[in-house]
Amino acid sequence: MTGDGPLPERRIALVDLLDRLLAGGVVLTGDLTLRIADVDLVRIDLHALISSVDAAVPVPWPEGTA
Repeated sequence: MTGDGPLPERRIALVDLLDRLLAGGVVLTGDLTLRIADVDLVRIDLHALISSVDAAVPVPWPEGTA
């Protein structure tokens, strides 16, 4: 395959897509700025990790802080 042509179309059910994404984890990152007349009024930074939960994975924070 030389990569010159378009990729073949594949149809994947939404449930299968979510299962694949959550199995490996998804990182969402974004910035949102509300400005009027070149004055920043609101700035929101988003950094989120979405992943499935398994009993074999250790808790990332110390016990009693959640």
